[in-house]
Amino acid sequence: MKKDIHPEMKDCTVTCACGETFNCKSTKETINVEVCSKCHPFFTGKQNRASRAGRVDKFNKKYGFDQKETA
Repeated sequence: MKKDIHPEMKDCTVTCACGETFNCKSTKETINVEVCSKCHPFFTGKQNRASRAGRVDKFNKKYGFDQKETA
């Protein structure tokens, strides 16, 4: 590695909008994020799958894919 071209790594405090904080290494001293593993719906298990299924059903109904084919 070349000398004097890499940024200095330092301890960093990451702060989420929900109030959770944790430490990591970065070139910045503080980082603010909107979601973290404590408040993201995928990690908390509060993900709403019903709305996704409703959109698929709406698409199928709109374009006629929900009708059964009769031979």
